[in-house]
Amino acid sequence: MGVRGGGQGRVCWPRCCLAASLVLAAVAGPLAAGEWEPAEGPPEPRGRSPFQPSTGLPPVEFGAVVAASYRGPGNGDTRRNRELPILLWWSPGLFPHFPGDTERIDCARHSCLVTRRRRVALHQRTKAIIFYGTDFRAYEAPLPRLPHQTWALFHEESPMNNYLLSHRPGISLFNYTATFRRESDYPLTLQWLPSLNYLRRAALPLAEKERWRKRGYAPVLYVQSHCDVPSDRDRYVRELMKHIQVDSYGKCLNNRELPSERLRDTSTATTEDSEFMTFISRYKFHLAMENAICNDYMTEKLWRPMHLGAIPVYRGSPSVRDWMPDELSIILVDDFQSPQELAQFLDFLDRNGEEYLKYLEYKKPGGITNQFLLENMERREWGVNDMTLPNYLNGFECFICDRENIRVAGERDHKKSRGKVPAPEPHIAQFTHMGCPMPAPGFGNIEDLSAGDSWKEMWLQDYWQSLDQGEALTTMIHYNESHQGRFWDYMHEIFLKRTRQQ
Repeated sequence: MGVRGGGQGRVCWPRCCLAASLVLAAVAGPLAAGEWEPAEGPPEPRGRSPFQPSTGLPPVEFGAVVAASYRGPGNGDTRRNRELPILLWWSPGLFPHFPGDTERIDCARHSCLVTRRRRVALHQRTKAIIFYGTDFRAYEAPLPRLPHQTWALFHEESPMNNYLLSHRPGISLFNYTATFRRESDYPLTLQWLPSLNYLRRAALPLAEKERWRKRGYAPVLYVQSHCDVPSDRDRYVRELMKHIQVDSYGKCLNNRELPSERLRDTSTATTEDSEFMTFISRYKFHLAMENAICNDYMTEKLWRPMHLGAIPVYRGSPSVRDWMPDELSIILVDDFQSPQELAQFLDFLDRNGEEYLKYLEYKKPGGITNQFLLENMERREWGVNDMTLPNYLNGFECFICDRENIRVAGERDHKKSRGKVPAPEPHIAQFTHMGCPMPAPGFGNIEDLSAGDSWKEMWLQDYWQSLDQGEALTTMIHYNESHQGRFWDYMHEIFLKRTRQQ
């Protein structure tokens, strides 16, 4: 198994509705001549690099947006486009302005030009490059890294998509972050929770769930078609099935078929299709197992059962209780010493309706009592499926725009004062902005796994190779490397160093 980027080949895009809104169309007409030319006067570098271009950009080669897109709340910035800092979205498929490739954004305090055209990467006015974590590969990073640019990371997806970001050398490559961790600069923790009303939806009456049980259906539902994942959830569920009936409809541990071909289509199961939602709402418990374990990584696997009025039997974010509507509402797998003990508790709730309904108290008026959840939802400035609010892509680029304008102004003041005004302190992402732990077996100890265990061979190697890749890229940047092809030479040196240490 050769060296590869973290999670490469196991990529999935963010929620379908957002992805659909970002489909790129053909480039429209050109900007007015001069709009992409640098402003008059000398550039304002933070240290000169020999790789910076000495001339401006071709003035009329950038497409202009002709359809409406979110352009920020507006401000009093009167600068012309050619005077604004440029933000480059390195992953063009995530560029949040349809249908063109360049846009002026007027954020709360400042304005910027944003683009998906990589040809501006070396331009003096390009102050920040925004990367999508799932697409970021150490061996494809733009080199040399210019001293006047910051790197920003947008990564709301699973840790498994790129474990490089979970190691200190990897996350420290970035200055600003938007991740699922609450500690990140622009947190996306509640990205899968549209609103508090989503949780308040009335549950199916318990009597109807009991009738479902009498027809021979299990108390516990499992629907997964992505089987080989870092959390190793199937290993745990397989053991749980020895002690309680579980209806498994997906490709993983399948033991029952959905009632129609349409529902068996995995694309139906990944959306909130009304027929699918009605079917799964009849189950009392949903096994809600994330594909990777990390603080604050919570997806629809958690929120959807709560929306439907089922009890999630959850394994994923160790900090999940911080975000729950009240003190009950979910059952944590890791609160039980064994799958057998968990099965006994689920059986108890299955046979005691009064105890079961205590887990749905949050659906009553005033039932959401967690002030931390209430306050975070109140402060959230972006919306989920809410066209009256910006999405989190627009929100993050405005976050970067405002901070880059502040940084540029600080550097200008430092230069004009001949050092009397301190230069802005660089902002570096912290380990806690991602910092996901090494994958562990879903059941049992790693020492008990056979040498040829496929999960062990895949995910442990992926995790530790990602560390090597982060260290290699960090070293290349330190030495101002400009040739990406040398990445594998650096990887080889790291491999030899680790071999000698062992």
